Amino acid sequence: MQFTAAQIALFINARIEGNPEAAISDISKIEEGRPGTLSFIANPKYEHYLYTTSSSVIIVNDALQLEQPVSATLLRVPDAYTAFATLLDKYNEFMAMNNQHTGIEQPSFIHETATIGKDVYIGAFAYIGKNARIGDNARIFPGAYIGNQVSIGNSTVIHAGVKVYQDCKIGAQVIVHAGTVIGADGFGFAPQADGSYKKVPQLGNVVIEDHVEIGANTTIDRATIGATLIRKGAKLDNLIQVAHNVEIGEGTVIAAQTGISGSTKIGRHCMIGGQVGIVGHLQIADGTRINAQSGLSKSVTTPGTALNGSPAYEYKSSLKSQAIFRNLPELLNRLQELERKIGDLSKDG
Repeated sequence: MQFTAAQIALFINARIEGNPEAAISDISKIEEGRPGTLSFIANPKYEHYLYTTSSSVIIVNDALQLEQPVSATLLRVPDAYTAFATLLDKYNEFMAMNNQHTGIEQPSFIHETATIGKDVYIGAFAYIGKNARIGDNARIFPGAYIGNQVSIGNSTVIHAGVKVYQDCKIGAQVIVHAGTVIGADGFGFAPQADGSYKKVPQLGNVVIEDHVEIGANTTIDRATIGATLIRKGAKLDNLIQVAHNVEIGEGTVIAAQTGISGSTKIGRHCMIGGQVGIVGHLQIADGTRINAQSGLSKSVTTPGTALNGSPAYEYKSSLKSQAIFRNLPELLNRLQELERKIGDLSKDG
């Protein structure tokens, strides 16, 4: 499939600089650009590739100033990264229309009490439990398990091998990637006098609101009582553990391998890096940013706070501390030298 620079410009409302008839049939990274491919530059550290790449068409920011002539056709937009994402989304929609999964494949199991919406796809070996509700245009891929009383909204995609335990609710236009488990028991065990642990029944559920995306092999535990909540528009990466009764606020994004302990409440539009550990029963204010591999042990009360380190503390202060820590051997040597000199002066006195 081939597109011209002029056609692409219409999709992303771009200003053309160069040959509007330049044709592309594939996408490549700017540093690996080939003739007939489209690339983009959003990060300034890649700008030098602009002058050496063989890509035919490149999406760039309006603010980019050329240091020398380029051979490629440029498509100038306010935000190259957003424009590229929009273009990929359009392409994805086009491919979905041409490769639409439809109907109910066999063998699959759908309980007689389940409610199935219009234009639904259910893949082979999927299981739809008692009184489950599947919305219009939903897609349930092969090997998925949808438990009793589960509700799945319109146009939601449940990829292969996803397990959704009983009573959980998933909203509209949600994407759940392969291998994710939603609604397994929360980690609740009461210590006993004899050293054993008594399991605490987990009677709640998981509620996932509209427009959420959940990565592969992520686990979201059901609440002990009430609900574990993933609010509208939140984005969770692969391999994340969300414990019982956690609440993740609207528009919050969380990177891979993060673990969130029970009953912590994360605010709206937070950004949490990879491998972050968060202890239980914390309150995290709206707009909080937590750097990768940080460990959070205290609540965050000020919106927009940036944190780093383990235990996590204010971002700029942590960077200063790291700089000092790197210089500790030199500082120790200087201190020891000063002590030696002071000792020599004392002897001379």
